[in-house]
Amino acid sequence: MSADLSAEIAEEVARAGVRLVASLPDGWIAGLIARVAADARLRHVAVNREESAIGLCSGAYMSGTPALALMGASGFLTCIYAITKINYTYQIPLPIILTTRGEIGDKAKYHVSNGLYLRGVIEAVAMPFVEVRGRADLPEIGRAIRHSRTVARPVAIGLSRRVLKGAD
Repeated sequence: MSADLSAEIAEEVARAGVRLVASLPDGWIAGLIARVAADARLRHVAVNREESAIGLCSGAYMSGTPALALMGASGFLTCIYAITKINYTYQIPLPIILTTRGEIGDKAKYHVSNGLYLRGVIEAVAMPFVEVRGRADLPEIGRAIRHSRTVARPVAIGLSRRVLKGAD
């Protein structure tokens, strides 16, 4: 991910009112994580499990701090129980930016299952999903964050391989 793209995404996140970002290391979004951590408008908290990001961001919301979780697709898939138990039960908004690993063109064979199941899982829990495929889609990040607050539910924002690898 280019430094320019990371800066643009961080700008969309901050402009949408997010103040805390919890993330787990992920190679595809390492640049974005570093940019968020360096942004004075955003407090970054590195976590060791994706479920911890869900809990931390949900608790932040309860204290009046708008938060966002940032993770890879496989990590997101491990969070479904936490999301449905915490966020759906208590109507806690939570924008989640995730990679859409496993798409056609991803050469990592071990991520194929992400591509096979990610959208189906998101649909199964009736979670709004926005996919960012290019720079022209970046404003959708802010719209999705604001929508999460409107509907008091999590929203998934997928960063495609194409946008992350600069094939826009």
